[in-house]
Amino acid sequence: MINFNAGAWRPAAGQTRATQLAAANDLVTRTLAQHGLTAGPMAGLPAGGGSDALPTALSGLMARLQPNAPPASAPEDLPNGALFAEGTFTCAAGTRRYRTYVPASAAEGVTGLVVMLHGCTQTPEDFAKGTGMNALAERHRFIVVYPHQSRGDNAQSCWNWFSRGDQQRDRGEPAIIAGLTREAIADHAIPKGKVFVAGLSAGAAMAVILGDTYPDLFKSVGAHSGLPAGAAQDVPSAFAAMAGRVIESAPGKAATRTIVFHGDADATVHPSNGERIVRQALDGGPRQSLQTEDEGTSGGRTYRRCTTYDEAGTEAVEHWVVEGLGHAWSGGQTTGSYTDPQGPDASTEMVRFFFSAST
Repeated sequence: MINFNAGAWRPAAGQTRATQLAAANDLVTRTLAQHGLTAGPMAGLPAGGGSDALPTALSGLMARLQPNAPPASAPEDLPNGALFAEGTFTCAAGTRRYRTYVPASAAEGVTGLVVMLHGCTQTPEDFAKGTGMNALAERHRFIVVYPHQSRGDNAQSCWNWFSRGDQQRDRGEPAIIAGLTREAIADHAIPKGKVFVAGLSAGAAMAVILGDTYPDLFKSVGAHSGLPAGAAQDVPSAFAAMAGRVIESAPGKAATRTIVFHGDADATVHPSNGERIVRQALDGGPRQSLQTEDEGTSGGRTYRRCTTYDEAGTEAVEHWVVEGLGHAWSGGQTTGSYTDPQGPDASTEMVRFFFSAST
C-alpha cells in the first residue's frame, strides 16, 4: 500500500519538458521491470507522455498490488466521556491535520501516548477502525494521535519515507510529526518516557525513521509491513526496496526498542524488509543480549517470534513473522482497510511491548 506520487509533477517547457518526461518514464519502466514489478511498458501511460502521465501510471501499478480502501468515516459508538477530536499542527516544515483519541478512562490518569501512522490511501479514521487501537487505549488509559498525510503532499496520502528531505531530524515530515507529538505531550500531560510510534506500510517506514531520528522522543517503535530507515532515496530505489532486492541498508543509529510484524505472504513489501528493520535495531541496540525463539498459532495463523533481551532482561526487539499473512494488519478489524482478522493481534502485542519497559 505504498505509492510514490509525492505532490504534483513539476512542469518544464517545450521540448525540454517532453524529453524529461520521456526519460523519467523510461527510467521507471526499466527499474520496475528489473525488479519484477511489471512486465513491460507501464499500462495506461499515454503515448507522448503528459504532465500527469507518470504519476498516474505509478498509481495504477500500486492499485493492482492492493485492493481499494473503503470510504473512511469516524469510528462509531464512542464510550461515554471519550473524545475523538480534530486538530491541525503547523511548523516551519509544514502543516498536517490529525485526530486525537482521548479515552473516557483517561479521567483516572493518562498512562502514555501512541502515535499511529496510517498507510497509503488510508485516513486516521479508517486506520483507527482497522487497528482497534482506540479500544486498547480505553482499556489501558493512553492517548492515541493519528497524524494525517495530506494529498497535497502525496497524491495517495503516503508518508514520503523514500524522500531524502523526509528522513532527517528537524526536517520535513519527521519534524512535523515530532512537533505534533510534543504538542500532544504538553496538552495531555503524558508521563516521561511513555511516548511510542507505530505504523503500517509507508506509515511503518516513517515510524522507523522517527525512532532513528528522535530516539529521545519515541521510546519504542512498532513497524507493521514496513521498511528500514534509509532503504531508499528516490522512486526507483523505493521500488527496489519494496521488492526486497536491496543488498545494503543504513546501519541503525539509535537503540530504540522495536517490535516488527510482517506477513510471509506479503507481495507488496517483501518480508526481508522486516528482517532489515530488526537488523538495524540490533545494530544500534544493546552490546550484550539474549535471544529466544518460539512458534505458535493465533487466530488460525501460525507465527514465528524472535525476541532479543537487553542486559536488564527487557525486550529490546521483537520480530513476528505471520504465515500466510499478506500486506495487511494482523488480527485487525474488518471495518477498516488493509486488515486481516486472522493471526496474532498486532495492536495488542505492540501495546504490551510498548508499556512493558520501565522509563
